[in-house]
Amino acid sequence: MKLELLITQVAEGLGYELLDLEVSPRGRLIRVFIDAERPITLEDCERVSNQLQRVFEVEGVDYDRLEVSSPGLDRVLKKAHHFARFVGERAQVRLASPVGGRRHFAGVIAAVEGEEVTLWLDDGQRVQFPVTAVERARLVPRFS
Repeated sequence: MKLELLITQVAEGLGYELLDLEVSPRGRLIRVFIDAERPITLEDCERVSNQLQRVFEVEGVDYDRLEVSSPGLDRVLKKAHHFARFVGERAQVRLASPVGGRRHFAGVIAAVEGEEVTLWLDDGQRVQFPVTAVERARLVPRFS
């Protein structure tokens, strides 16, 4: 079974969303980022980690270290509902292909309609792009 699918099933079975997954080149380190509609606690991470360890043993997943954590303040945005949840917040976005001659954008998430995201840029312009065009996107934390 594919690792990402296996981890997704475990996370969803426990009431979490697999937000991101990082695997070292030889698969020795598996880093899992979980999310929920509420803040993730240390207990949440422990719960998912313990369950994944049991499942990995049964499924024969070979690894040296497993890390389970919250997405943090600069969380990754991958799906339309991630962007929708943070409308009004600042984000940095890198697209796979240029839109208007640019691939890198920073601004406020203005709206999400279906799979289309609208970002208000710092210079007052707006840009729209499909979520499928996103190569990497992260929230920009506010420290006030």
